[in-house]
Formats: sequence, C-alpha cells, structure tokens
Amino acid sequence: MARFPKPAEGSWTEHYPELGTGLVSYADSIAPEFFELEREAIFKRAWLHVGRVEQLPRNGSYFTREIAVARTSVVIVRDGDEIRAFHNICRHRGNKLVWQDFPREETSGTARQFTCKYHGWRYGLDGACAFVQQEGEFFDLDKADYGLVPVHCDVWAGFIFVNLDHNSDPANKQPLREFLGPMITAMEGYPFDQLTARYGFRAEVPANWKVFMDALQEQYHAPIVHRSQRPESFDAHAAGFEAPHYQIDGPHRMFNSPGIRPWELPEDQIKASEQLLSGGLFGPWDPPDFYEATQIAGMRPGGHERVGVALFEIWPSFGIQLWERGWYHTYQHWPTAYDTHIFECNQYFAPARNAHELAAQEMTAVSFKEFALQDDNLIASVQLTMGSGGLTEFPLCDQEVLCRHLHKTAQEWVTVYQAS
Repeated sequence: MARFPKPAEGSWTEHYPELGTGLVSYADSIAPEFFELEREAIFKRAWLHVGRVEQLPRNGSYFTREIAVARTSVVIVRDGDEIRAFHNICRHRGNKLVWQDFPREETSGTARQFTCKYHGWRYGLDGACAFVQQEGEFFDLDKADYGLVPVHCDVWAGFIFVNLDHNSDPANKQPLREFLGPMITAMEGYPFDQLTARYGFRAEVPANWKVFMDALQEQYHAPIVHRSQRPESFDAHAAGFEAPHYQIDGPHRMFNSPGIRPWELPEDQIKASEQLLSGGLFGPWDPPDFYEATQIAGMRPGGHERVGVALFEIWPSFGIQLWERGWYHTYQHWPTAYDTHIFECNQYFAPARNAHELAAQEMTAVSFKEFALQDDNLIASVQLTMGSGGLTEFPLCDQEVLCRHLHKTAQEWVTVYQAS
C-alpha cells in the first residue's frame, strides 16, 4: 500500500499520460546505431555540465574536459571575470593544445597563455593567437584569423555548462537558463558556493548511460540492492523508499523522498561506525552553520515538508541531489560507447569545523561510494543480459515513471535530429 497520496489521476504514470502506460523498449540501450545518433542529436546539441566555478579560482585557472561522446576535448579557463571554453586543439596542425604527460587524460592548472607542444604556437586566455613560431619567415598570415575555436559557455548557480552545437546561429541558440527551465532554476537559492569541501570518484561502467541513470532515478530497487547498507534489524520496506512527488519539466525530471534520519533511529538500526562518526550514507549528522539557507522551497516542488532527498536530473546526463542535512552531491554520466560510460560522483560539504566533522564527511564519502558501486555492479549485469537482444521491452511500475521519461526524451531528440 502506498505511503503517500497519489495524484488525482490515480498514479504518477497516469499523471503523465504522454509517457504511455505500456511496455518500455530498451532497444535504445543496446543498439550501436542508436548511440551514433545520440552523439549528434543529444550530446552535440544539449547544454552539458562540465564543472564548477570553484575549479577556476583565479585568473588563468583552467581545466580540460574529455567529451568522448562528442569526439572532442574542451579547455575551460578563467579570463578575468569571464569563464571561457575552447576546443582543445591548436589551429596549426591539430595537436591537442592543453595536456600534461598523457594526451588522453584530463588536466588542470594555472597559465598565462597556452603553448602548443608541437610547433610552439601560443594563445591568450581569451583564445587569441598570440605567437606563431618564425612568423614572417615561414608564415604569412594574420594571427587574428587563427584564434582558438570557441565553445558556447555559460554559468548557472556556479555550474559551468558548454554547448557544442556549431550548426545553428548563435543568436538563435537556446540560452542556458531557458534550457534549464523553472523546475531547475528554482534551486538558485541553494548555497552551492558555500559547500566547497569535495569528495569525488569516477568509474568506468560497462553499461549504457541511460541504464545506469534509470537505477538512480527510482527507489524501487533500494531495499533490495542496498540492503547491506543497514543492520539486519533495519526494516527497509517499513522505512520506505517511495517518493511522494515526481515532476517533469521539458527534458528534465526530479523526485523527492522523505529519506531516512539515522540520527533518530534506535541504536540497533544504525551501524556502529555511523554512531561513532555521526555520519553515513545520508550525510553528516551535524548540519552547517548556514543550514537554514539549504532548506529552499525549490527542493519541495510537491509541497511536502518532510524531504530528506531531492534528485534533479538535468538533461541529458547530469544529476544534482540535495540532502536534508545541508549537503549535496552530483552525478555525471559520460558515454564512451553504446554499452560503456564514465560515471562521476562528487559530494560537497561545508568545510569541516573540526576533526569530528571531517571524519563524518569522510564516512559519508566512503559510504556513498559503496552505495554507488553496488548499483554499478548490478547495472553491468543488466547490460550483459539485454545485449543478447532476446528481450528488449519491459513493464515499469509507478515508481519508475522517470525511467519512462528518460527513454522517451532520448527518442524524441533523435527523431527531431533525423527530421532536420
């Protein structure tokens, strides 16, 4: 029996009739041909999250992003008050411009200008070509015509996004804020800029990017897959992982959940390590000084007062999850092939005020890594069996309504691309 009221239509699936009620095809997750269409239709047209402004603290700070799904590398740099992005390629003979020991690896640092390792061409932080080796002797060109190729770049709430679409008129390109829409931008009051202590990890997952996203946007699986996260005495089904609210806004989606408050549970239902360190999967137990500022209305679009977890999935493959105790984490899925992707997860906390808080944050970080890798291992099994093609259509329950939306959105973007 449902723990929370359903919409007037009787279910969340019926609340969003445009998503359908029948079996959902996962052929889009096992077909190399569909993945090749996604490269062009989705990842070269949508705004893609690439990092946070805290990664660029001063003039000349930069980092690179390898975006394999779009077959490109991007360098993002702070030029005074501007955050700029460029294709990471020298205008002379196409060498990757910014890299350290291994050209396939991402890097970061601070520079006054960028110098190509091949023939020494140099570029300013604004992308302008500043120096050509033996100009006038071997080259007769105007350096003004050979600056780095810019990438559309914008910042929202400290999150840096790029758009790789070079086929449309920049004047007609959908602005980032408009792309995000009101459901996402309602998070603007959240103090992201004060949560700067970061713990992160990345893993190569042998599964389609959408298959892993599906696991993260429903809680139907949580009492089964993540049973080991709690002591034997803990009744996962009674605690409930059902979401009281699901919402869709254009290509984006979200749900919120009351979550679990381990600091209020009996001792026999809490891990001894969590009791000792005052932290775990649901975060550090002690909130930051600015805790009230984290309790924004935007994390409760359904109006529920008790919200322990609010996950916002920003199309195509970036997730922001806000937690009740005043911290947040992000998910990022970077496709590398139709059946593999790079999964990144970062947890953000207020800087620890003492050793006890530091231990609680580290306990949360390691607990969350275990939690995510449990999903990772299971999803590899899903991809392996679906790859046979023997069964590609599946029934989804009401708690999986966001999975319906994800696959429908992918198909819609591919259809629009094919028709263009």
